Amino acid sequence: MTDHSHNPRSIASRLILLFTLATVLLLVCGLGVFYSLVVRHAFAEDNAVLADKIAALRADFHETGSNVFAEELNARRGGEHPAYWIRILDSQGRTYAETPGMDRLLPSEIFPSALAFAEASAGSQKPASAVTGRKDYRRGAKLFSLIALNEESGGQAYTLQIAQDRSSDERVERNFAVLFIIVLSGSVLASALIAVIVTKRGLRPLEEMTQSLGRIGPTHLKERVIPADWPRELQPLAIAFDDMLERLDDSFTRLSQFSADLAHELRTPIANMLGEAQVALTRERTAAEYRETIESTIGECERLSRIVDNLLFVARVDAAREPIARKRFDARGAVQKIAAFYQAIADERHVSISCTGDGYIYADPNLFERALGNLLDNALRFTPKNGSIQIALSEHDGDFEVAVNDNGCGIAPEHLPRVFDRFYRAEPSRGSDGAGLGLALVKSIVDLHGGSASIQSEMGRGTTVRLTFPAVSQRDHGFVDGPAKL
Repeated sequence: MTDHSHNPRSIASRLILLFTLATVLLLVCGLGVFYSLVVRHAFAEDNAVLADKIAALRADFHETGSNVFAEELNARRGGEHPAYWIRILDSQGRTYAETPGMDRLLPSEIFPSALAFAEASAGSQKPASAVTGRKDYRRGAKLFSLIALNEESGGQAYTLQIAQDRSSDERVERNFAVLFIIVLSGSVLASALIAVIVTKRGLRPLEEMTQSLGRIGPTHLKERVIPADWPRELQPLAIAFDDMLERLDDSFTRLSQFSADLAHELRTPIANMLGEAQVALTRERTAAEYRETIESTIGECERLSRIVDNLLFVARVDAAREPIARKRFDARGAVQKIAAFYQAIADERHVSISCTGDGYIYADPNLFERALGNLLDNALRFTPKNGSIQIALSEHDGDFEVAVNDNGCGIAPEHLPRVFDRFYRAEPSRGSDGAGLGLALVKSIVDLHGGSASIQSEMGRGTTVRLTFPAVSQRDHGFVDGPAKL
């Protein structure tokens, strides 16, 4: 049974969720602030109007007197629904006059105490002081703001009770809250829909890349994703994929060519051995003839063994599994030792080998000897009679350079870019001997040390191969002298 509990969430769902949540947060904050401002503004206006009403009633009460004021209140018709309800109480707390119907809706007991308000309101006409003792009271579906004032008229003390009907403002608040919820819900749905559309359009290039990569195979390595048509943020990804495909195409081509070259190189000695053996068996041979056939077979087997050894070495280097023990040693002494080994062959061909320069090199001595030996063997093979080979040693910015120069026939310019490839031979300018692995092996050794190999050649003027060994390679930065397994 497959466990889907740890399946990662898709990029599209994450983007949609984050976009929607961000939109909801912004809407809630924006609409919430707007709602708060509207409600506070409405209550502030109600308080201002109530303060103005209180100031007007106090002024009217003092100017007209309590009797006239009471007559005006009693003269109002009971069927009306006034915005303000007013009651006058005498010093004994008895109702002196009131708005008709007020006793049933707003009893005098529910009003706040006028004593707490008297000190704040005495001698002051400021609206802010007039609403200091306000009390909110709900009766059914109605909401009232209640105020009680202590006043004097004709030497007698009276209490004014004023009630402001705020029911309409409360209905506006409720309607505005419902509108707030509707707008918020609709905006959330709209933002989610927009997020889905935008995310799908934004991720469409990834779908196109998936389809493009799905068509890639051994016969379609030329496929590309065309980064120019992509969004700017995804262009580096497209370029990286194109570069990867180009490297795969190059590696696949080189591998195919390598397989063909390997088959060709192995077929020749095997065919030679098979042909000589078949000829030897066609009739009775003398012991000397059989010996000659066996010696030829041994030579071909040795050639096959060298090819296989070199291929295994190059393969181990490519896989970074070749052991390397780097240390500092005298380069001049090592070069002279290798030159002395090849001097006998050079004397037979009347070729001189000379060495200039000195210094200490940081490398694996055995691999260094193998690389330089291959270069000398290659130079001796293509240097004419009475020619010369020069080995120059030098240091440049901490790196050690070994240059092997011969005055042979040279290499044509069209062959230079591929001379370090495996099994590649620049025929006929460099002859047809060997398997074409010498320079490839040299480059592999230099790469193993983190260095570089280069070649310069002119037809009829000779060839120069330069090997650069860094003081400390990038592959073993911080490496302590001694063996290391790469």
